[in-house]
Amino acid sequence: MDFNTARFNMVEQQIRPWDVLNFDLLDVLSDIPREHFVLPQQQGIAYADQALTLANGGAMLEPKIVARLIQALELTPKDKVLEIGTGSGYATAILAKMAASVTTVDIDPQQQQFAHTALTGLCIDNVHYETADGLADKITGAPFNAIYLGGSVPELPQTVIDQLADGGRLVAIIGEAPVMLAKRFERTGKELKETVLFETVVPALHSLAVQQPSAFRF
Repeated sequence: MDFNTARFNMVEQQIRPWDVLNFDLLDVLSDIPREHFVLPQQQGIAYADQALTLANGGAMLEPKIVARLIQALELTPKDKVLEIGTGSGYATAILAKMAASVTTVDIDPQQQQFAHTALTGLCIDNVHYETADGLADKITGAPFNAIYLGGSVPELPQTVIDQLADGGRLVAIIGEAPVMLAKRFERTGKELKETVLFETVVPALHSLAVQQPSAFRF
């Protein structure tokens, strides 16, 4: 299979038409070999417009959803990013290429090791790995300039909000099937400005905690 052509087609046919127009992000998407992050039996569909199953039963989100969410973070080369849900490591790679550093958290150490191996193989070395419940635990390095959730949540946990720096941006897919909304949040003091990005349905992030309603004003 010609992965370079498949990657080009992914960017031009899936991602650009979804209003992903940030040139730096498009360049990163054109460079990162998505086939390095999928299971061996998925090599032929590494660039397909669909969610792919992870070894632990989780899901690797469609490329266009990952791209649209990351574009909404408006990352800068100085940003410190928290990713909740390492998963395959593909989104981690994109975040790491666009920010100063990424702390990526996953509840499953074996799945995170898979991602760690893929990222190390691409010489991506500005990522810190932590095995934790990202929806409940305070993560080393907080607060963060940007937070990316790699799956859906019924509501945004207060624990996550508390780790967003003033002026920071957060993207998450919130709700339960059949109604979920991808949203962008920007923190100003004790308030969050909320923007709806698009409707979708994606697998949920796993958490051991009971999520609590946010105390912020929207």
